[in-house]
Amino acid sequence: MARKSSSAPALPAGYSEDPAAPPMLRYQASLPKLPVPTLESTCAKYLETVQPLLTPTEYSKTKNAVSSFLSSPQAAELQRRLKDRAAAPETVSWLIDWWNEAAYMGYRDPVVVYVSYFFVHVNDRLRRDPAKRAASLIKAMLPFRDLVESGRLEPEKVRGAPLCMASYKWLFHSSRYPVKPSDTAQKFDPKSNNHIVVLRKNRFYLVPLANEAGVEFSAAELEAQLNNIIAHAGTTPHPTPIGALTSDNRDLWADAREALLAASPSGKNAELLKKIEGAMVIVALDDTKPITREQISWGAWTGDGRNRWYDKHQLIVFDNGRSGFLGEHSCMDGTPTLRMNEFMLASLAHGKIDLGPEHVDSSKLPQVQELVFDINDKVKELVKGAESRFDELVSKHDLHVLHYEGFGKNFCKHHKVSPDAAAQLTKQLAFHKMFNRPGVTYESAQTRKFQLGRTEVIRSASNESKAWAEAMLNPKIAYLIRLLKDPVHLRTLFNRAATRHIQYANWAADGQGVDRHLFGLKKLIKEGEPLPEIYTDPAFAQSSHWELSTSQLSSPYFDGWGYGEVVPDGYGLSYSIGDDYVRWTITSLKRQTEVLKHYLAEAATEVKHMLEAAAKKDKEAEKAEKSRL
Repeated sequence: MARKSSSAPALPAGYSEDPAAPPMLRYQASLPKLPVPTLESTCAKYLETVQPLLTPTEYSKTKNAVSSFLSSPQAAELQRRLKDRAAAPETVSWLIDWWNEAAYMGYRDPVVVYVSYFFVHVNDRLRRDPAKRAASLIKAMLPFRDLVESGRLEPEKVRGAPLCMASYKWLFHSSRYPVKPSDTAQKFDPKSNNHIVVLRKNRFYLVPLANEAGVEFSAAELEAQLNNIIAHAGTTPHPTPIGALTSDNRDLWADAREALLAASPSGKNAELLKKIEGAMVIVALDDTKPITREQISWGAWTGDGRNRWYDKHQLIVFDNGRSGFLGEHSCMDGTPTLRMNEFMLASLAHGKIDLGPEHVDSSKLPQVQELVFDINDKVKELVKGAESRFDELVSKHDLHVLHYEGFGKNFCKHHKVSPDAAAQLTKQLAFHKMFNRPGVTYESAQTRKFQLGRTEVIRSASNESKAWAEAMLNPKIAYLIRLLKDPVHLRTLFNRAATRHIQYANWAADGQGVDRHLFGLKKLIKEGEPLPEIYTDPAFAQSSHWELSTSQLSSPYFDGWGYGEVVPDGYGLSYSIGDDYVRWTITSLKRQTEVLKHYLAEAATEVKHMLEAAAKKDKEAEKAEKSRL
């Protein structure tokens, strides 16, 4: 594979290719390291982002706390320690180990609902049969796996600058493990684990991806094997669904895993677990037929808690041929799995995948191989407990989808506004409508322009967004009168808020946000040292209590995606922006989720009307100006 052609665009200054590295990783060594922002910059941004959330009295107290921190010898010492950590020769990223531990591996709540995220695939109308659909997805995944595992996948770039590709290691043949006090992960050899594990009716089946001669099975052969599995599993679910254990609290799952291993003194269960954990991916064949966006989102997000293995990435295929993907979040964020799913779905849609011959010689197919665990009464008891806790957790949740037509990239481009900023401001307006104040908002920004970069927070609530929302909701003047009288003023406030959002988004992507820096400084406070007032001030907890956990992933090949809330009184608010729509998936612990959905639709309509009314005023003013000339 050629590294680059003579017509390839030049790299930005500071980047170079490593001739010893595989193509996928050829820029890794020259990627910059995650920077340590200045104390002055972080404190100034922090004050700006907490101000709209506080009363003037509260803000004055916080300002004093920040000023005291900024001028303290302790702050200077913590900054020195952080810069020393970042500059150490052995340090690739000063943040990564701390962040992976705090956000993922040390997190003990169940991964399903709280950590995992899901994609809903667009409907493939040519493949309504579940085995046919699943076989095509598996076959389309194989060339992407080959590109990743061989290192030939072209690195992603943003504005010409390459991104870190290190997390792609965890895309295939990897697994998370429940361990006290902090989980671990393992990568397996693809060549010696060239198989998938299929779940059907709570049973596990091993399916090799190639025959004994090393020749990949065709889609038709995989389809035949999957149909054999469906027939073998029958109509009655296995009464002890071992997969339910992975849905539990991580400490409980760690104990249950030890009990599962102990239930098989011969080591059989240990070998079966290795086969599951080393598989390329899990394929869950569910026996449901979801139709609505809410139904299929629930199916992809949680399923029934039994026919799953939540410690690994998994493709999910339903009995009506609909499909989705559930991402295991601990070792990678959503952009690599987005790219993989897009590759699969686009390749199939455009006929780019060699599905192989349609003829199947059934005599040459492997026999159905069910992975049957040794189970004792202790394991049965643990599984029942996990099932009960899963059912209780999921029953407390809501999920609603708002697919809003006529307000997407094309509309925003026409009105010269950032689509992401418009979507975020719509959220702020909806939250103001519901709670009469700004929502403490986390928007995820990827920091993969740095070595081992993951994410930083875009703090989306701002003084500017608050001023605009309050103007839109001014109780002294009816909305329609405001809209007809002075939409240009409302648009001016809107554009200021959008500009502010873009600025903070750029800061976050450049590693110049607030949250990771303050997190790193706090991690370096030694035992016996006082906790600075900036951390004990109520504004610190309040401004990082993410009532709206938001993230955008957009693809024409997805019909939805989402995840759970991150605080008990908050909402998960994923969104996608298409050419002519915005789609939100809203989750919460039944905190009037359908009401927030209503206000989102209402806010989107009002934003749309505001921009259209302002554009109409522009034309009227332009026409009047021409008539005067």
